Amino acid sequence: MAVDTAIGKAETTTRAVLAPPRRPSLRVRWRRDRTLLLIALPGLAALLVFHYLPLLGNVIAFKDYQPYLGITESPWVGLTNFRAIFTGDPAFLNAVLNTLVISMLQVLFVFPVPIGLALLLNSMASERLKRVVQSVLYLPHFLSWVIVVAIFQFMLGNTGLVNTFLHAHGGGGFDLIGNPGLFKELVTSQVIWKDTGWGTILFLAALSRVDPALYEVAQMDGASRMRQLWHVTLPGIKSVIVLVLILRLGDVLSVGFEQILLQQNAVGPHASEVLDTYIYNNAVVAGGWGVSAAVGLIKGLIGVALVLGANKIAHIFGERGVYQG
Repeated sequence: MAVDTAIGKAETTTRAVLAPPRRPSLRVRWRRDRTLLLIALPGLAALLVFHYLPLLGNVIAFKDYQPYLGITESPWVGLTNFRAIFTGDPAFLNAVLNTLVISMLQVLFVFPVPIGLALLLNSMASERLKRVVQSVLYLPHFLSWVIVVAIFQFMLGNTGLVNTFLHAHGGGGFDLIGNPGLFKELVTSQVIWKDTGWGTILFLAALSRVDPALYEVAQMDGASRMRQLWHVTLPGIKSVIVLVLILRLGDVLSVGFEQILLQQNAVGPHASEVLDTYIYNNAVVAGGWGVSAAVGLIKGLIGVALVLGANKIAHIFGERGVYQG
């Protein structure tokens, strides 16, 4: 009898230990987190007003929208705007092709550069020198695209500093800014110059979380610097790399509206028209609001699908991704 009682108490204790903790009531959670919730209210209000409420305007993709009539009074046209896009509009197809090519170049060349730069900065022994280099590398991010484009034109334009120097010394000049064949490479190099330093912030933060003891163990096993990088450093920041890549895929069809629009006149629309400039030129300039809204809606849906698909693939390979589920 005593043995059965002891076993029963042990089972009860085990169930109590293994049982999941009870979730606090709504009142308890409100008292605990009310300060944080109140602080978050302004940001939540801004998110609702400037991001979620404007989504309702996508209804004009199914209307023949006329600004003087308004959204509610403009007539419904169903899928007419979508048919106009996919029934052989050469400007739209050209914009899609340019967008995909520039996006591919940026994923292949822009995305890895902050990772490599963060690894180089992390290997610097002097903290003071590291902070100075970081400050210099961050600076271009805070320049507007107007200034960045002006700098590139001043340096590499037809009458730029480099051409002036070459002509002065008997060399042949070149016009990189006005060359349609090199426009996509020019845009990619501008993004690298402007945003690489800023993009290192997340990776440097991830590198600071790698346990130094892992490097000591690897050194004791005779691992070289390259093997430590491959077997310790990169696995330590793999989750952050996957997260940033997923977010980048969600924005893959947005390739720099302001940057490209500022340089479009120099190379022409055939070489520079992307989806963002196509929407602007057809809506604001030409007044084709319905067709432009349809393009924007398709662009957003593709971005969401890419994020969901990439997140699912990350889960398959054992990574956390953007969210669990």
